[in-house]
Amino acid sequence: MSAVTLSKSLQVALLQFHASSDKAANLIKVTEFIKKAVSNNPKPQLLVLPECFQSPYAVDQFKNYAEKIPDGETTQLLSKLARENKISIIGGSIPEFDELDGGLYNTSVVFNSFGEIIAKHRKVHLFDISIPGGITFKESDSLRPGNKATVFEIPEIESKFGLAICYDIRFPELAMIASRRGAGIMAYPGAFNTITGPKFWTKFAVARAIDNQNYVLMCSPARNPSGGYQSYGHSMVVDPNGNVLIEAGHDEEIIYCELKKEIIEEARKSIPISIQRRFDIYDDVSKDPIVSAL
Repeated sequence: MSAVTLSKSLQVALLQFHASSDKAANLIKVTEFIKKAVSNNPKPQLLVLPECFQSPYAVDQFKNYAEKIPDGETTQLLSKLARENKISIIGGSIPEFDELDGGLYNTSVVFNSFGEIIAKHRKVHLFDISIPGGITFKESDSLRPGNKATVFEIPEIESKFGLAICYDIRFPELAMIASRRGAGIMAYPGAFNTITGPKFWTKFAVARAIDNQNYVLMCSPARNPSGGYQSYGHSMVVDPNGNVLIEAGHDEEIIYCELKKEIIEEARKSIPISIQRRFDIYDDVSKDPIVSAL
């Protein structure tokens, strides 16, 4: 495992809010939530937004809210907000239209405090499920899957991250790759529903944290009182020992947390799984993956 690129404590804020069918109103809301988050004392250095924060989470609606990146209005707005507030932003996710292949993707864009795009992740594993008596959902009806693991650095806050979206968390390989590439933090914008959320949301966050001895940031939309897809909420931060440090409810709110580099160092030193793996018996998934920040 590479050295951890988390050289000092990091203040983060997770912004939990719901999106309506009104895109303009959604962009006003994200602006208001970011302004509120940066007014906190201590001021966070990093903000994380929810999955599908500017559109309803509905496969038949994604095309109506899709934008090109980086030219679309949502990307331009987040760039402006990051630059004006001198803060880094993991931009949840939005439906992205790729004019080269004509496809739609569920995409997260990361901005540094200068408003520059430093990473982009397209959801790799699409949420195609059918639970008898529960929920049926098929993202592949309108979306295409991404084709890479995403690992990136934010030099001004001296931290290295892995990034994935929602259903990606069920597949541990992405977090394993990021951790072994030096990431001390794994971020998951996600919109689990009220069926799968109570069963799995916290369990997966804790599992990915313990498996890789890193912090896990889970940022969900809030429950939507006007109906439609109902997200579980419960945005949370989990430490490398699997402790839930802070957890939201299901309404709109902002949660704040300090990530401490010594917690990662102590966890990995005390139980050194990084040097105990038996790649003579099983494969190292981080050896030759497709990994990129952009």
